[in-house]
Amino acid sequence: MDESRSRVRVFTALILVIFAILALRLVKLQLIDRQSHTGASQDNSMREHRVQAPRGRFFDRNGVLMVENEPTYSIFITPQYFEEETIPLLAELLSVADTTMTRQVQDAKKWSMHKRTLLRSGVSVEELGLILEQRHRLHGIDFDLTQKRRYLTQARATHALGYVREISDKTLHKRVEEGYRRGDAIGKAGLELEYESAVRGRVGAEYKMVNVKGQVVEDYLGGERNHAPVSGNELNLTLDADLQAFAESLFVGKRGGVIALDPNNGEVLAMHSAPDYNLEMFTGYLDAEVWDEVVSAPEKPLFNRVTQSVFMPGSTFKPLVALLALHAGAIDAKTKVYCGGGHPRGRGQFFACLDTHGSINVVEAIKESCNTFFFEMMRIMDVNSLNRFATSLGFGSSPSLDIAAGEIADGRIPDSTYFNSRFGPAPQFWNEGTTMNLGVGQGDLLVSPLQLARYMAALSNGGKLVSPHLVREIVNLETQEVVRPNDQMVEQVALNPIYVQLVKEGMARVVSEESDWLQIPGIDSYGKTGSAENSRADGDDSVFILAAPAQNPTIVLAVLVENAGFGSTAAGPIGSFMAERYLTGRIDPKRNWLMNLMFEKNSAPMIAKSE
Repeated sequence: MDESRSRVRVFTALILVIFAILALRLVKLQLIDRQSHTGASQDNSMREHRVQAPRGRFFDRNGVLMVENEPTYSIFITPQYFEEETIPLLAELLSVADTTMTRQVQDAKKWSMHKRTLLRSGVSVEELGLILEQRHRLHGIDFDLTQKRRYLTQARATHALGYVREISDKTLHKRVEEGYRRGDAIGKAGLELEYESAVRGRVGAEYKMVNVKGQVVEDYLGGERNHAPVSGNELNLTLDADLQAFAESLFVGKRGGVIALDPNNGEVLAMHSAPDYNLEMFTGYLDAEVWDEVVSAPEKPLFNRVTQSVFMPGSTFKPLVALLALHAGAIDAKTKVYCGGGHPRGRGQFFACLDTHGSINVVEAIKESCNTFFFEMMRIMDVNSLNRFATSLGFGSSPSLDIAAGEIADGRIPDSTYFNSRFGPAPQFWNEGTTMNLGVGQGDLLVSPLQLARYMAALSNGGKLVSPHLVREIVNLETQEVVRPNDQMVEQVALNPIYVQLVKEGMARVVSEESDWLQIPGIDSYGKTGSAENSRADGDDSVFILAAPAQNPTIVLAVLVENAGFGSTAAGPIGSFMAERYLTGRIDPKRNWLMNLMFEKNSAPMIAKSE
């Protein structure tokens, strides 16, 4: 028993000695070594520097590099080290107002006091030099070599390519789980937005030791934890850079748009909306006032008139009405309608035609653009039939185009439900007189140039309703994998080839007989001009659709020139020039006088035509 108690005493004493040693050690750590440890932690700390990945490059359909990246400098701030009394100095060095710099610093603080945040991108070498000279006063301010977009061709392709900007706080909160951080670049419009996940790449990281002023001292652990960024995927586009640039030159000083498609697969050869804006403005610092001017400009340069603009198609809609009448059995190739200068619409009212054509058949009616013939077609046909047929050809809903969905308009093809809602039930509040105007592409119809081009493609390819697209291939540089995201099945519209041929014959005569301004030297084509009424006082819109070569079309176009009047004098020549340039690589010198006329600030003089 005594021996056992002795052992307990020894064991207890040993435990007490151990606790005493630990207590003394703790006192030393807390009181004696505290100052030295605190000083060491203040001298150096580790920070993560995100390294942005190079965005994927864009090539045109012929392998011409359109968009790449180039090095630039960006200024970063780590708020915990920054001294606010140096805001005026930093603002002066970066040529911004003190209030602007104060707001940017406060925004960075709200995001994180401890994280390194982008303060300014696109800094010039001169600005960087001034900042480095004052670096001893600008604690928490450092820089990195980053990248910005560089555009290499004469083709701006503004609305197709889109632009890149710093991610907004609103977008960041939605996409932070995808790895985005404040200061990251993100696509904001066009292909840059639609293919953001493909072209973004993977962010890298460098771990640095920084001192009490937030200045980098050395790589953390010799850089062994660093990992390089991975470049984004490259996009091989369907655009033809030469044709795109040519289209843009034809629209200088005009408002409108043009889209050219390969009718066999829906590839977009060119897409231009005028006026546009310069993508270079987004590659450096963009002053808020400059951006506000672009947003509020009355010409609406941000508005894509090819995909977002909707208008009454005018006579370009007549071939569709003719096809409907033929398929519905309302007429055949021999059916004739007498035109005495117009068509009565009831209640003593009269729809006028621009000429007196006498008795004409469907081919002649398309060629002459006889309003009377197409008024009669809508008198004898049901508006719901028009709605169903036009819808089957892509009207009334937004086509699938690989840019942001919000940038594509639906348009409108009215039916009886629409008219009942607008006017009240038929026949008390509306009747055939209300819908006859649809036969000539006026009234309550609304279409976009994109929809017109798609409809023209269906006429040219045997009834395939193609899906227009701007990207042919996505190329992964790591794996060399090639993805064709738009190789998809197309809808087949049941079109009788005999009826289609009748309509094409009429459209071919439009080009060959209406005006030599529409003709492509040495190449047969078919098309239709139109004058689209609008509610503005500055003139009707000029519209033209075209397919070439006539026997086996490889290009179809839809052209809109706002407030330019007749299609044959403004939109028509632009369409024929673009088709000629694409098919032959040149413009016949004999037509230079007409092309020079198109280059003028205002469209060609309006000449009265039967449209």
